[in-house]
Amino acid sequence: MTDTIHCVKCQSPYAYEDRGIFICPECAHEWSGAEAQDDTSTDEVVVRDANGAVLSDGDTVLVIKDLKIKGSSSVVKVGTKVKNIRLVYGDHDIDCKIPGVGQMGLKSEFVRKVSD
Repeated sequence: MTDTIHCVKCQSPYAYEDRGIFICPECAHEWSGAEAQDDTSTDEVVVRDANGAVLSDGDTVLVIKDLKIKGSSSVVKVGTKVKNIRLVYGDHDIDCKIPGVGQMGLKSEFVRKVSD
């Protein structure tokens, strides 16, 4: 076996085949061989904000909910404007620098896109 199998959901390189079904040990997603062939054409994951607008690198977003910062007593307040976001793939969708707080990761479900 020369090609590694990548999960169609999380792109993990540790997916394996068991009796015609592909299984990802990282996200527990299971799929058939036909589904794997259909999903290989979609290379890019679309990240959407709380209202369903598509986000891209460099966008400006507003925080729509007070967010507690892990390991700190600080809070990112509702209405905080975050400029020049960077999309990442993992447990958080957005990497950004928040004024007064610093570098942090946000989930796209807690922000909405601002038209510049």
